[in-house]
Amino acid sequence: MRNTVFNMKKQSLFLAIFLMVSLLLKAQQDPQFTQTMFTQLLINPGYAGSEDKICAYALQRVQWTEFGDGAPSVTVFNVDAAIKNRFGLGLSLENDELGFDKDFKINLSIAYKQTIGNGKLGIGVKWGVANSAIDLQGSEWITPTDDPAIDDAIPENGSEAMTFLDFGFGLYYKTQDLYLGISSTHLNEPKFEFDKGTPSLKRHYYIIAGYNLPFANPLLEFKPGIVVQSDGTNSQLAINALIAYNKKLWGGVSLRTDNAISGILGLELFKWVKVSYSYDFVVSDLMGYNDGTHEIMMGFCLDVKKDKTPEKYKSIRFL
Repeated sequence: MRNTVFNMKKQSLFLAIFLMVSLLLKAQQDPQFTQTMFTQLLINPGYAGSEDKICAYALQRVQWTEFGDGAPSVTVFNVDAAIKNRFGLGLSLENDELGFDKDFKINLSIAYKQTIGNGKLGIGVKWGVANSAIDLQGSEWITPTDDPAIDDAIPENGSEAMTFLDFGFGLYYKTQDLYLGISSTHLNEPKFEFDKGTPSLKRHYYIIAGYNLPFANPLLEFKPGIVVQSDGTNSQLAINALIAYNKKLWGGVSLRTDNAISGILGLELFKWVKVSYSYDFVVSDLMGYNDGTHEIMMGFCLDVKKDKTPEKYKSIRFL
């Protein structure tokens, strides 16, 4: 009979092995999110300016919290704005930490918007720089017996970093009730020129879609959505189902093909500030070794459109 009770030492060993394999392959997927409605700029530059507002979102995702230090953690900040109804600009910051692997990316997105039918199509490109680092100094996952001379995954100096260029492209179509996006990140598939090898960041592909369905009660809306993510070898599908009340309160569930079920709850404060929280419950064999995944978001959108001031004309009666 398989023993399902592991002590912390065995859990640490399991995570150390997992992290070592991830580092050697360096083919990990882009960070996944449950609240994809707030991270679209990260994967699709065509999204920039699609809300015709100035929007900024900060999101923190912490996975497998029971593992403690070294558990996956991602912090994202996105800001975008519409420019003269024809262009959109966006800026994305991403800090991704997994054990002793630390990645930081900054990207600038620009989109040209063209009216098609009842909506607008955003044609976007993004470019930026990314820094990938391995830092084993002071890591609790490395013991004094680990020798760089006999382990190809350990840098000789205990740490190593490099910076490279990164590019992406995307199409994003949006109407009042519908959105549809197709995009690709890491188009140039940059290589990591580490001393111990030259793995590359694989090109990723995304399809996103969603729709707003009104209920008989005009204050209620049903918001289904899907996200398909693939690197050409591995693929993942996420399905979201949200119900919004008066555009101020929303909640629902998300299902992912990596055996995760998530609950989402959010609200809008002060007419423009939004906060939301989601919790991922893993239903795979890993569920016995972690406390799930937490994701919290805070952001805002400001409408910068101003009504034109009526022109004033002098009357000859007052000349």
